[in-house]
Amino acid sequence: ANASNLKNFLSAVRLAHQGTDIEALPLSALVPAKTSEVEKPKTKMIITSRRDYPLTKNFPYSLEHLQASYCKLARIDMRVLCLKKLRKLDLSHNHIKQLPATIGDLICLQELNLHDNHLESFSGALCNSTLQKSLQFLDLSQNKIKALPIQFCQLRELVNLKLDDNELIRLPFKIGQLDHLRFLSAARNKLPFLPSDFRKLCLENLDLFGNPFEQPNPLVPNIQLKIPLTLLECAARATINYRIPYGCHLLPSHLCEDLEVAKTCQCGSACLSSFIQITVTMNLHHVAHTVVLVDNMGGTEAPIICYFCSLHCYSQFLDRYLQSNG
Repeated sequence: ANASNLKNFLSAVRLAHQGTDIEALPLSALVPAKTSEVEKPKTKMIITSRRDYPLTKNFPYSLEHLQASYCKLARIDMRVLCLKKLRKLDLSHNHIKQLPATIGDLICLQELNLHDNHLESFSGALCNSTLQKSLQFLDLSQNKIKALPIQFCQLRELVNLKLDDNELIRLPFKIGQLDHLRFLSAARNKLPFLPSDFRKLCLENLDLFGNPFEQPNPLVPNIQLKIPLTLLECAARATINYRIPYGCHLLPSHLCEDLEVAKTCQCGSACLSSFIQITVTMNLHHVAHTVVLVDNMGGTEAPIICYFCSLHCYSQFLDRYLQSNG
C-alpha cells in the first residue's frame, strides 16, 4: 500500500492505544497496491564483477539461478548456501580452492559450474549428499584436480560432465555407473588409460583430446595374481559373485570399501587384489556417437584396462588376441 497511508494508519493505532475517541482518529481507506507496483520475487541474478558483488545485503531467498563470475572469490559465500530454491549456480572464473560439504544442502541444485577456479579436489561428502538425486550438469574444467573420489559415481543423475584442463591421472573407477551420462569431456589431462568400467557408458559426445595415452601391450601383463588365493580373496569373490548382502553393520568398513572397488574379469567374475591386468585398444565409437579425435593423427582409439581373475582367463584372451592378429 501507499507508504504515507501506512504511516497515517500507524498514527491512528497509536492514538487509539492512548484512548483517543474513535471518531477523532485520522482513519482513511487503505488502497491496495497495483500489480505493476509490486516487485515480483527475483529468481535470477547475474554478477560479473567484484564491484557488483553484494557485501552488505543478502541474496533474495527466491533465487533459482545465481551467477557470480569474475568476482575473485576465494571461497563460496555461506549466504549462497541458504538459497534453498537454487537450481543453477555458476561460480566460474574465481579463485575458489575448496568446496564446503554444505553445498549438498541445496536440494534443488541441477547445474553447478566451477570452471576456471583453483580446486584441487572434489569432496566425497558432496557425492553422498542430496546432489545424488538432483545434479545433472557439473563443470569442473580448468582447475587443478588430480583425481576424483570413489564416491563420485554416486552422482547418478549426471548428464553432462566437464573435466577438461585439469591434472587428472585417472577417471573414476566405477564411471560406468553414471548411466544417465551423455556428454563427457576430459581433454588435456594426464590420463594414461581408461578404466575398465568405461565400456559401460552410452554417450552422445566424448572428448578426450590431448591426453598422454600409453601404447597398450596385451603381451606384457601386470601380474598381481597370488596362487593359491588368500582366504580374504576367496571370501570377497564369493560375496560379489553370489550377490551376498553386506554393509558396515556386518563387516568392518575397510572391507566394505574394498568390495566397492572390486574388479571384474572378462568372464564376469569378481577379483579383489589378486588379478592380471593389461591394457588393450578400444575404439571410442563403441561408447559414444560423436568422438572428438584423441590426437592430431585422426585417431579415435584409446587404451583401456582389462582384468583377469585367473591364468585360465588370461590365456583364453591371449589365444583370441594372437589369432586375430595373425
